[in-house]
Amino acid sequence: MTVAIALAAGTVIGILLGLLGGGGSILAVPVLIFALGLDIDQAIPISLIVVGAASAVGAVPKIRAHLVQWRLAAVFAVAGIPATFLGTALGRLLPQAVVMTGFAIVMIVAGVRMLADHGDTGTACSLGDSGINWRHCAPRAIPAGLVVGVLTGLFGVGGGFLIIPALVLMLGIDMQIAIGTSLLVIVANSAAGLISHLGSGVTIDPAMTLAFSGAAVLASLFTGRLSSRIDAGRLQHWFAYLVFVIAVYVLFDTLFLSR
Repeated sequence: MTVAIALAAGTVIGILLGLLGGGGSILAVPVLIFALGLDIDQAIPISLIVVGAASAVGAVPKIRAHLVQWRLAAVFAVAGIPATFLGTALGRLLPQAVVMTGFAIVMIVAGVRMLADHGDTGTACSLGDSGINWRHCAPRAIPAGLVVGVLTGLFGVGGGFLIIPALVLMLGIDMQIAIGTSLLVIVANSAAGLISHLGSGVTIDPAMTLAFSGAAVLASLFTGRLSSRIDAGRLQHWFAYLVFVIAVYVLFDTLFLSR
C-alpha cells in the first residue's frame, strides 16, 4: 500500500516538474511527510534523489544546446557543496518543528518568486560578447551559492527558485543559460546533500524510494513534452497559489496539530 501511494505521489510531483521545468520538487518533502507518513530526516534524502535525478535529466538537452555556463556553475557548486553539509548538520541540531516552520517560509519565498516579474536583468557579470566579468561576478555568486547550499542540506530543496533569480537579476545571465546552469548546480548540491544525510546514519526504504523517485522522473519526462502546449506563465501562477496553501497547512500542522 505504501509503495502504491509512493507511485501516485511521485507521479504528481513528476507531472509538476515536467510542466513547470522545475519548482515542483519543492512539494516533495511535504508530500513525503503528510501523504507517506515519513519524518523529515527520511523525507529530505528521498526528496534530494528526486530533485537531483530530475535536474540531471533536464540538464542533458541544455548541455547539448550549449545553454550552460560551466565556470559559473562551478563557482556556485564549490561554494554550495560545503554549505550543503553545513545545512545537513544544522538540521540535525534543530527540532523538527523549527525545520518545518523554516521550510514553510522557504515555500512562501518560492511562491513569491514564481509570481514575480522576471523581465529585468542585472549587469554584474556582463562584459557583452567578451565573456564574464569575474571581478564583479564572483563576490555575488559565492554568497548566493552558499545560501542555496545551506537550503539544500537543511530542507532538501534544489534551490532553483533562488539560483535563477540570482543569475538573471543579480548577475545579468540570459534566462535560458541561467536555467541550464541552475540545473547543473542543483545536481551537484543534491548529490552532496544526499551523501551528507545518508552518511549521518539516516535509513530510507529502498522500495518506496525507487517507486517515488522513479515515478517522478518518468512522469516529468512524459509531461515535459506537453509543456510547450500549455500557458506556462498561468500554470506557474496557479502553482504558486498551491504552494502558498500547502505552506499555510505545514505551518498550521507544525504549530498547532503536532503539539
